[in-house]
Amino acid sequence: MPETTLVLLVAVIVSALLFDYINGFHDTANAIATCVSTRALSVKAAILMAAGLNFVGAMISTKVAGTIGKGIVDPNIVTQMVVLAGVLGAIIWNLITWYYGLPSSSSHAIIGGLVGSVIAHAGVGALHWAGLKKIITVLLVSPIVGAFFGFLFMVALMWIFRNKAPYGLNKGFRKLQILSAAVMAFSHGTADAQKSMGVITMALVSYGTLATFEVPTWVKVGCAVAMALGTAAGGWRIIKTVGHDFVKLQPVHGFCVETASAGVILGASAMGLPTSTTHVITSAILGVGLSKRMSAVNWGVAYRIVMAWVITIPASAFMGFLGYSVLTPFLGK
Repeated sequence: MPETTLVLLVAVIVSALLFDYINGFHDTANAIATCVSTRALSVKAAILMAAGLNFVGAMISTKVAGTIGKGIVDPNIVTQMVVLAGVLGAIIWNLITWYYGLPSSSSHAIIGGLVGSVIAHAGVGALHWAGLKKIITVLLVSPIVGAFFGFLFMVALMWIFRNKAPYGLNKGFRKLQILSAAVMAFSHGTADAQKSMGVITMALVSYGTLATFEVPTWVKVGCAVAMALGTAAGGWRIIKTVGHDFVKLQPVHGFCVETASAGVILGASAMGLPTSTTHVITSAILGVGLSKRMSAVNWGVAYRIVMAWVITIPASAFMGFLGYSVLTPFLGK
């Protein structure tokens, strides 16, 4: 039924753009929570800056899109329903965690959703285990690297400026933090919009519109716009969790967090490796907090964040599996 297949393709594109929009307001906190909490920028100014730079970052490269689109499963064996169910599973999980103010990973959610729907469609054997192992390894290692560099950067700055009065130091870093937040927003665009680009391109290959996996320009622009609009909508629930409740930050701390996080994310994106911007920046905040003292970290919030990280892939995989199982009797495979 060609008409049904076309309808499913349109549904995949719309849902992937919706995922990018939700990802934008869900992950706004990644780029701006620290500069809002330290009052380096107002909420409105920070969100607008993040939206613009998310767009620019999303247009730079498609390496991460290729990893997502080809690393989990062969695009030629997936169907529109597989992709649709996977994206819907990720969207549902993102909305649940946003509602409760938990900075879970949109990267984990989309990967988990696709894994669940692929298993429902063709079984565990259809997965690219080598590619999946590489993706998950990077997602697990990058937060450790973020925490390490956040801690190291903070200790180094405190030693360099050890004779500076705290007031003067924070006044200077409040301006520098605007720059570091801008770089963080740009890096977020290079990483997160790429996931939906990979998903839509996978669906286009499956439909037969594309002979090879190559992200079309209109897909890049559409995903970049959706991400920017979502970012502009804001995500105050998660901004509050990350920027206020987790660790109390001053401008110098925020600068260290954003600079360390952006370095990790940009480095991974340049190699086509998908990172969780949420995991990286919250881990960098943890590293900065630990450089002050153990009690500087709200360990109750840390526990909630870690639990969201642990269950995101299996929870979104379950959503993707369930979505495929529920929808296929009505719309076909």
